[in-house]
Parts: sequence; structure tokens; C-alpha cells
Amino acid sequence: MSDHDQLLVVIDPVARRMDGESVRIAKDVLCGGSEAKICLPDGPEEFARALARRGSRRPVVVGDDRALLRAVALLHRDRWLGDGALSLVPVGATVQLALSLGVPAGAVAAARAVLDGAVRRLDLLVDESDGVVLDGLTIPALRSAARAEASVWNAARSLVRTLVGPAPPASAPRHHRLRVEADGVVLADLDDPVEAVTVRAGPDGRAEVVVRRHAVPAPLRADALSVTVSGPDFRYRADTHVTGPVRTRTWTVRPGAWGLTLPAA
Repeated sequence: MSDHDQLLVVIDPVARRMDGESVRIAKDVLCGGSEAKICLPDGPEEFARALARRGSRRPVVVGDDRALLRAVALLHRDRWLGDGALSLVPVGATVQLALSLGVPAGAVAAARAVLDGAVRRLDLLVDESDGVVLDGLTIPALRSAARAEASVWNAARSLVRTLVGPAPPASAPRHHRLRVEADGVVLADLDDPVEAVTVRAGPDGRAEVVVRRHAVPAPLRADALSVTVSGPDFRYRADTHVTGPVRTRTWTVRPGAWGLTLPAA
């Protein structure tokens, strides 16, 4: 067997702690159907070193969505994604992203797909700091925060009313003053408050952009190769990670930028 046919199986420490039985099953299937080198990193630095020393072996990650995102980010920065393909056996508490990409649920099915599946090329959103987004990103409306604040005030009112009279009203929901551009076309500007902005890699090599404006029922929608959001400090959720605060960020679609091994059709 050549080095190219060998696997480098990197088992995330969180997966080992949360579901050792699924990890064991995945190892048995992978080692029974191929020549596999098993790596058991204790943390992110060892995880990164294991991938960096992969040689020509096919990398397989056993872990959750965060492990998948970490692996894709590392391999993107190593400029390897365009030539190779990553495989995943989803194990952990949060695997919704992996399943949405087509990775089978369950250690046995996912490990068999690693051995017998086919590579599917997927689009990637890349920002100017080399950050990657596999599925989508959101600049949230903060409604959940407003609801939580209102709940606190409601509880406080009951107590304060009995002591010193009525409590002050709950704060109004916050909105974002952002400039949103899709391929240079302005969808919203700083004087047009928005409740949420979502950007998602579409099926045609373009990003799907949705801008929900304050007090306007119908959202603005656009397809673009590049999306820029700027304005006062804002945070955004990309896949499972919250990033920020930042004042500007540009995401560019890289069609077919990475490969993921999925069950053969």
C-alpha cells in the first residue's frame, strides 16, 4: 500500500472524553479497512502538529463540528485544501454542521464512508484574515438578549414595585447600524438600521446574502462573490464560532475550495 492510500486518523480529545465507545468503533472500522496511523492529541497545538506532519496520508478527523472547523482552517492556511480531501467521523455533542454537509451519522456508517466514499468539492467563504466559514455566518439581531433583559426587568418590577414603586421600562431591542455591500452594491447603510445579516455559501458558487431591516417586513436578498460588512464594532457567528468585535470584514466565495469524503452516490 502506498503512502497516499494510508490514513492519518486524528482523534480529538473532546471526542475521546465524551464518547469513547464511538471512538473505539471508528478506530476498529478504519484500521480494519486500511493502513491507518492513529494520533491522540491532548489539545489544539498537538492537533495542529499532527495535521502538519500528515505527509501524503489522507487526514481523517474523529470529532465534533469544532474539530472539523479547526482542521479545515489549519489545512486552508497550509494551502492544502485545493489538492486534497478531508474525512470526518462525527463524534461529540455538536455534529449538526457535519450532518448538514452530508457526513453520515453514527461511527460505523461514517467510518465506512471514509473508506469507500467519494470526494465532493465544496465552496468556502474566506475572509481577509484567512478565516474560513463552511456553512454560514450571522450578525445576530440580539433579540434573545433583549428578551433576557426584559425577563430580568419583569422579575425586578415585582420586587421593586413593593419597595419603591414602578421599575423603569425594559430597554428597547438593539439594532445594528451597518453598511452591507454585495459585489460593491450597497444593500444597507449606516442610516438604515438592520436587525440581522446572514451570509451563506450558495449552490452556484456565489454567496446568498439576506439583510433584515428594522421595521421593514421583507428582507433584502442578493447573490454575490464578495460581501463586505462595516460599521461600529460588531460581532458575528461563523458556523459555531463567535468572532469580534470588528469594524469591517469581507468574505469571498472560493468555489470548490475544499474536498470532503462523503458516501458514494
